[in-house]
Amino acid sequence: MTSTTQAVQKSSLKGSSFAFGVFLVVSGLVFFKAICSWVSYSLSNESASHVILIPLISAYLLITERARIFARVRRSLYSGAAVVALGIALYWTSVGNRVSWAGSGSLSVMTLALAVVWVGGFLLVYGPDAARAAWFPLLFLVLMVPLPEAAQAWAVRTLQAGSTDVTQAIFNLLGVPVFRQGFVLALPAVTIQVAEECSGIRSSIALFITCILAAHFSLRTPWKVVLFLGLVLPLVVIKNGIRIATLTLLSIYVNSGFLHGRLHRDGGVVFFLLAMLLLLPVFLKLAKSERPARQQGALAT
Repeated sequence: MTSTTQAVQKSSLKGSSFAFGVFLVVSGLVFFKAICSWVSYSLSNESASHVILIPLISAYLLITERARIFARVRRSLYSGAAVVALGIALYWTSVGNRVSWAGSGSLSVMTLALAVVWVGGFLLVYGPDAARAAWFPLLFLVLMVPLPEAAQAWAVRTLQAGSTDVTQAIFNLLGVPVFRQGFVLALPAVTIQVAEECSGIRSSIALFITCILAAHFSLRTPWKVVLFLGLVLPLVVIKNGIRIATLTLLSIYVNSGFLHGRLHRDGGVVFFLLAMLLLLPVFLKLAKSERPARQQGALAT
């Protein structure tokens, strides 16, 4: 490739990046109210506190992988415009009272519409080759969509049930008498309830996002990615059960304040790290098994 060709490609990429920047500003103005509602919801809802970080992570991935993603840039007017039109149609259904959305459903649709518009803008400006190369950062934007209330309630209830099962199993394994009724566990010295706040929905989402990024950087085989991500939910439930059982036993045998103390309020990080440590051996084993395939691919090129 000649220096002249490289200079032309760099100039074209700069022009495309400027056009995409303008597109983002314009879309931000058009969706300004939706973005304000989205930010406000994220700041006021613990289970959605991650959503405002997702576009920043996507942008970081695009920048760090720019040499590969933008190796071939060519505009795609029709396909890009079609995706943008789809996003606008989604937005119209959420604000035009064409469909009745329960709870935060309208905000979820508006946010999804914004993500679709951004993807359409990327396709329009950079073209299908760049969009295929950037499939992960673009698809990652789906995580910026807040969970609708019905889906969130189902997730919380599933985590509650699983955490209660694990906690009861730990007590039975340790020989601690326990009587269960729903999410309530009655022990000789204390009765606890695995409330929604104890479901671990926030740490579950954080762990899932962390594992998605780890899989993206280190795993290439689809079944290995599915296996690794499939372990997240069981590990979260086990982690929650260990946390609840630990706090309960400490309150019985050490100090009753453990059920309401700092470890109860702020100990999520400790048990989050525990879940990470439990996943680490599996991740390292899967990542190690990918290396021969990568080395063969490098030799082939």
